[in-house]
Amino acid sequence: MLYQIHEWQRAFLGPMSHYAEASAKMLSDVTSPMSHLPGAQRLAAGYELLHRLGKEYEKPAFGLTQVTSHGQDIAVIERVVLDKPFCQLKRFKRFSDDPDTIERLKSEPTVLVVAPLSGHHATLLRDTVRTLLQDHKVYITDWVDARMVPASEGAFHLDDYVAYIEEFIGHIGAEKLHVISVCQPTVPVLAAVSLMAARGEKTPLSMTMMGGPIEPRSNPTGVNNLATNRPLSWFRGNVIHTVPPNYPGSGREVYPGFLQHAGFIAMNPGRHLNSHWDFYENLLRGDQDDAEAHRKFYDEYNAVLDMPAEYYLDTISTVFQQFLLPRGLWDVSGERVKPSAIKTTALFTVEGELDDISGIGQTEAAHDLCSGIATDRRAHLVVEGAGHYGIFSGRRWRQTVYPQVREFIRKFEAPVA
Repeated sequence: MLYQIHEWQRAFLGPMSHYAEASAKMLSDVTSPMSHLPGAQRLAAGYELLHRLGKEYEKPAFGLTQVTSHGQDIAVIERVVLDKPFCQLKRFKRFSDDPDTIERLKSEPTVLVVAPLSGHHATLLRDTVRTLLQDHKVYITDWVDARMVPASEGAFHLDDYVAYIEEFIGHIGAEKLHVISVCQPTVPVLAAVSLMAARGEKTPLSMTMMGGPIEPRSNPTGVNNLATNRPLSWFRGNVIHTVPPNYPGSGREVYPGFLQHAGFIAMNPGRHLNSHWDFYENLLRGDQDDAEAHRKFYDEYNAVLDMPAEYYLDTISTVFQQFLLPRGLWDVSGERVKPSAIKTTALFTVEGELDDISGIGQTEAAHDLCSGIATDRRAHLVVEGAGHYGIFSGRRWRQTVYPQVREFIRKFEAPVA
């Protein structure tokens, strides 16, 4: 019933939000006579704040249509190259009409960015992709909101996630591919590459793992403690709900996005309250630059997706409660995950000094597990002053992390003989 109650609330707030949006525009547009009334600016600011608090946030677009590369503005087109029920493999194809530039673009490394399936859409990695496009051919996993997947498509488990990654790697071609996993997917990516290596299949040229829970027992954070302090039955009984009839996924069990969003807010309620108050004051002062920055951030932050219940519960149990990967006890579809089987894939791990989601050491633990990779084919970076998002988005990502990721990829662009 909780999901249905949320839908009723959404239906109630929708018209109110639209009214608030229209009122804000009417009171702030300089061409409107009402914008010149006493107190109009204050009323307009209040209405816009009400609109943003009550509106429905849909999945944002990547919006990557151009990138600067080789001193030129290069056109970018977003394409779906594999369409699976729970995920689309997308490529950001770069185009140029200059023959020399085309040849340089063709010769650059190929990267698969594995985005998290943990609440936010893959568009959260927009800055990651935009930066990589300067020097790479880029693919990304764009996970589908589970409420939009018909129940007839069946369940989606953590094992299925691993299988998707294997399929994507095979589709692109492991022999020419570098994989970058951000946060949650570090675990299934390591599993996928381990299984491929154990079967004697070709594996990617390199893996870059950023801020992920490879070993959650190392410097546990609030996220880790929440998962370990409650039994799996608590999560099933309290956060799993059924998609209501007004969505294609009607009847599917999910961890709803609105509950995840509530959890995100609850982690730092004061920060979000202050941010909205600052937004209101910026509107009063006419500071449109800061107000627009607020809009862009929360348009992304407030857009969330439903996760399949099976996948979410598998992740809680396998990764955060039983620690099966670091203990060497994880079986995926009957095959044991053995990171030590990886020999030819180079490994680069990145952690943020102030990461409050994946603590220091959790990602670095991959080096101990991947004992078959030669020492000179491994590297580790701790980004000073960076939180979780800072290692893959923003100034520190662009100025500190990305140059090292780029050089690492180029260092291991040639396959091992």
